[in-house]
Amino acid sequence: MKFSLVAALVVVLAVAHGTESVSLVKRDIPSEVDRITQFIKDMSATLTSATQDMVEKVKAHELTNKAQTYMEDSRAQIQPLVDKVQAEAEKLQEQLKPFIANIEDQIKPMTDNFQAQVKPLTDNFHAQVKPLTDQMEKLFAQLMDQTKALLPPQ
Repeated sequence: MKFSLVAALVVVLAVAHGTESVSLVKRDIPSEVDRITQFIKDMSATLTSATQDMVEKVKAHELTNKAQTYMEDSRAQIQPLVDKVQAEAEKLQEQLKPFIANIEDQIKPMTDNFQAQVKPLTDNFHAQVKPLTDQMEKLFAQLMDQTKALLPPQ
């Protein structure tokens, strides 16, 4: 950064010297010094701002890298535990298979018996309700036809 300021100062002085040697009019030296001083201050402020922006970007990038590293470390620590729990769950599932099969074997005759008792009742109910639903469908169809007849033609 110091090198940039020195280089800029040298360029400004060279330009100022070149313009003074060409000019035949006597110049006001304090105003030229003020103008050069202001130019250097503006350049310094611009360089400072750019440097601060760059530092902020680097800090943000470092923070992102730290977060990513933390997540990867956490994943590395948790993964063995997840694998162990998954293995235990698979063992438990294998151990429970005979019990589940036994319960299914015990419940199946009961469900078959229940279905055998309920099926005639549902068939009877359906047979009794079917004529009523057919009549209701015919009634609704007649109501629709009558309603359509009342509507003005389009």
